[in-house]
Amino acid sequence: MVVNAPEFGLPEDRRMPTTTLEGWRRFVEEDPIAFDLLPEEEWKDLDPRARDEYDEGRVNYHSELIIVETPTVRDVLHQGRLLTLVNRREISARRGLIVSGPWATGKSTALKQLGRAHELRVRQRFPDHDRIPVVYVSAPPNGSPRKLATRFAHFLGLPMKARHNEMDIADAVCEILTEARCDLVLVDEIHNINMATSTGKDLSDHLKYFAEHIPATFVYAGINVQREGLFTGVRGKQIAARCVMKYTGNFPYQAEWRSMVELMEDSLRLHRHEPGTLVRMAKYLHTRTEGSISSLSHLVRAAAISAIADGSEHVTRPLLKSIPVDHNTQSASSGTADAEDNGEVGDAA
Repeated sequence: MVVNAPEFGLPEDRRMPTTTLEGWRRFVEEDPIAFDLLPEEEWKDLDPRARDEYDEGRVNYHSELIIVETPTVRDVLHQGRLLTLVNRREISARRGLIVSGPWATGKSTALKQLGRAHELRVRQRFPDHDRIPVVYVSAPPNGSPRKLATRFAHFLGLPMKARHNEMDIADAVCEILTEARCDLVLVDEIHNINMATSTGKDLSDHLKYFAEHIPATFVYAGINVQREGLFTGVRGKQIAARCVMKYTGNFPYQAEWRSMVELMEDSLRLHRHEPGTLVRMAKYLHTRTEGSISSLSHLVRAAAISAIADGSEHVTRPLLKSIPVDHNTQSASSGTADAEDNGEVGDAA
């Protein structure tokens, strides 16, 4: 929706977790917030209360901002779509997809965008059918088969009692999802399964049980899963043999990075921001974020909200410098960023 006067204030409606069916459906149904800036004279004439509501609407807008469709997201969308088609008539040994990479490189975002795109297609094709085309769960840390089964049951809102063991829960989940025509299961945090431990082996066996009894394509995401023991032993080799791997990572300073910065800058809703300012600082932004799309998004959104709060209405390098990013990125980039500020390194023309 586009927010216009006098409806400046947006509802303070926090997003529900996508690990429940209700939360997932709201995620699928909600379009990104849109916001149109008022003309200059109308903005200046706002009374204090209307100004507060207007600024609050812009803060809500920038707290979400846009999801940049990176090459990784596009590739995961393509591969996931292809696998659901390949697996459509498969009875067993369906192929899956694993999205692996360092932390904060867009794995979960890609996973959720794949699920959202698939569910929207299903809804368009079967508008009157009460399906559950997508399930989104995360592998439990220090998990057990019962904890994993409970994650699926929690997503569906199934009542559980202490006397129900993991197989009771798993069978109920498989029956419901088969009847509801589920065809895409997204499992995040897959690095929590370590085949080098007995608990990890049991958890892997139970996940395999779900994959064999739910006629769906399974897509997994996790941190550097190839290094975390997921492919260890016979069970791990079975997973590796059935899954396509896609890797995420930080972006090099190339044209793709500059285009992402430009896209984020175009989405800003500030009254005195000069277009092209962030693009001219693309090299600095790359240095500050180590090429992390997650850190870039945080930095730009936080700077925009700060510019609204302090009334400056534009993003500058001093403002960006005042905003910390995550500790790992901050530590890695501090030396180079200081050199840039001292004029030792500059943006390309």
